[in-house]
Amino acid sequence: MDYNGYRSGFIALIGRPNVGKSTLLNQVMKEKLVITSSKPQTTRNSIRCIRTDDDSQMIFIDTPGVHKPQNKLGDYMKKTISNTLVDVDVILYLVEPEPFIGSGDEYILKVLKKTKTPVFLLINKIDTLPREALLAVIAKYQAYDYISEILPVSAQKGEGIEEVLKTIKAKLPEGPQYFPEDMVVDQSERFIVGEIIREKALKCLRDEIPHGIAVEILKMRPRKDKNLIDIEATLFCEKKSHKGIIIGKKGQMLKKIGMDARKDIEFFLKQPVNLQLWVKIRPDW
Repeated sequence: MDYNGYRSGFIALIGRPNVGKSTLLNQVMKEKLVITSSKPQTTRNSIRCIRTDDDSQMIFIDTPGVHKPQNKLGDYMKKTISNTLVDVDVILYLVEPEPFIGSGDEYILKVLKKTKTPVFLLINKIDTLPREALLAVIAKYQAYDYISEILPVSAQKGEGIEEVLKTIKAKLPEGPQYFPEDMVVDQSERFIVGEIIREKALKCLRDEIPHGIAVEILKMRPRKDKNLIDIEATLFCEKKSHKGIIIGKKGQMLKKIGMDARKDIEFFLKQPVNLQLWVKIRPDW
């Protein structure tokens, strides 16, 4: 079939926990679609973000941080990643500009050696070190001959993103437009709203609560007489002590989580939002 030069394909984004994959993906999409946090392992689902240009469609798959599994959550994340690497057209492997290759990245490199899919190495946070140090990092990874491209970027500042997109596009095969051009994510609005709330909870609580927080959207309904969306959501935690921390003294912590979440939800939905949050205990959720 002749696609008249139109290119399309699937791109997996992998790397160690907290290396900046979600921040990079939000830069690529030019809007907040994926949960980011200073806590590792906050991405628990593979999320497909769809970037459609005049001559191409790139479907990016964000994955949980690769780590050796130590529990059921780790096993689930590893299985998710392994399934994601099957049948993608390009793998983006994101690393930090460290002077040595640690055990975590050595583990990932062993996994990638087994794949025949083109691997692009993205060295993130290049704004944090001098040029000489960056060249030394590049030299270390050049020893791995199965890495097709090495591209320096700053996910936080957006540096190098256009070069990454250009390089990906050149590697993609000619193909169809898989998704409508106005579709930017393959998850529902409810899912994204829930992820935004969970992200804000993790950021506000910092080290006080482990990443055992779930969010359920109970209601998401526009008002007929106003340009306003009513959203009700429940935050689930595992322990009674966690519930008290999430609510905070006189409800101040829950209020802050709600205020921070509402700003990003309104930006995402492009409408004012009335957000109400509750906290419940659900052991082993």
